[in-house]
Amino acid sequence: MLAANKESLITNPKTKLPRIGITIGDAAGTGPEITLKALSNSDILNIATPVVIGDGKFLRRVADSLSITFNPEPFGKAAGSGIELLDMKNVPDDIRFGEESAATGRASGEYIEKAVELWREGSVDAIATAPISKTALAAGGYDFPGHTEFLAELSNTRDFAMSFFAEQLRVVLLSTHVSLTAAIAKVTKTNLVNLIEFSNLQLSRLLKKEIRIAVAGLNPHASEGGMFGSEEADEIIPAVDQCRARGIDVSGPFSPDTIFLRGFRGEFDAVIACYHDQATIAVKSLSFGSSVNVTLGLPFVRTSVDHGTATDIAGKGIADPSSMTAAIKLAAELAAIRPSQP
Repeated sequence: MLAANKESLITNPKTKLPRIGITIGDAAGTGPEITLKALSNSDILNIATPVVIGDGKFLRRVADSLSITFNPEPFGKAAGSGIELLDMKNVPDDIRFGEESAATGRASGEYIEKAVELWREGSVDAIATAPISKTALAAGGYDFPGHTEFLAELSNTRDFAMSFFAEQLRVVLLSTHVSLTAAIAKVTKTNLVNLIEFSNLQLSRLLKKEIRIAVAGLNPHASEGGMFGSEEADEIIPAVDQCRARGIDVSGPFSPDTIFLRGFRGEFDAVIACYHDQATIAVKSLSFGSSVNVTLGLPFVRTSVDHGTATDIAGKGIADPSSMTAAIKLAAELAAIRPSQP
C-alpha cells in the first residue's frame, strides 16, 4: 500500500525522450493499479514520455483509491514531455474488480489496437503492456491466445517469438501457449535452426553486440547421452551444429535444470527454451517481479510484465508494480537503441 500522502504524477520538463505507449490491460485486474504506481516513480519521467491508453474516468477512480494524484495532459496536447492520456472512454461504470467480463476484455483489446495505431502514425516509439485476461479477451470478441499473437497480427509480422529479460538472463521460447504434448512435437531441427538464427539476429540488434546462445535440452539432464530420450541426438544437436557452421556462437544442449542459472550469471547472453514453462519457471524463480516479457521480431519494441491480471488481489491496493516499472524502463532503453520501423 502506498503512503497516505499523495504521490503526484507530474509533468517532466525534459524533451525528446522516447514516447512509450502504455496500455492499462484488463480493467478488472491489477493492470490499472500497477500502471499508476509505476508512473508515480520519478525515474520513469526522466527516461520516457508515457502515453497512457485507457479509460480516464476509471483511472482517476483507481488513482484516488491509491492516494495517487493523476493529472495527465490530454493526448497530443502536452506542452512538455510529461504523462499524456489517450482517453478511450470504454470501461463501464459497473465493472467489478476480479470479475472477468466481455466488457473489460473488449476494452483491453481496443487498447492494444490503439497502441499499434499510434505506433503506425509515429506517435509512440515503443509499447509497454499491462496484463490482459485471455478469457475476457475472447469473450470480448478477439480470437488471440495472448498479446504476442495479437500484436503480430496487427503489425503483419510473420516471424516472432516470446522472450523474457531477467537481468543478465534472456530466454527465448520455442513454443508458447500450447499443450505440453504439442510443445514437444515442435522440438524439431527445422524449428530450432529457425529460432536460433532468428534469436541471434534480433538480440544482436537489440543488444548491439554479437551474442552467445545456449540451448536447453528437452529431457532431464539433456537426455544423458540418450538414456532419457532421443530428441537431443535427433533434433537439438543437429540444429546446434548447423547454426555453428553458419557462424553463430551457439552451444548445447545443456541440462535444463542448470542452464538458466548459468545464463542468469552471465555465462550466456540468451538461452533457447524448448517450451513455455521450462522458460517461465526459471525466469520467475530467479527474477519474479523484475523480469520483462519482450516480443522479438515486431517492427517496434514491445515489453510487458512477467505476470497475469492477478484478479484475486485486484482493487485491494497491494499489487506490486515492479515488473510494470521494469517493462516501461526497458521499453525506453530499447527504443533509444533501436529505431522503430513503421
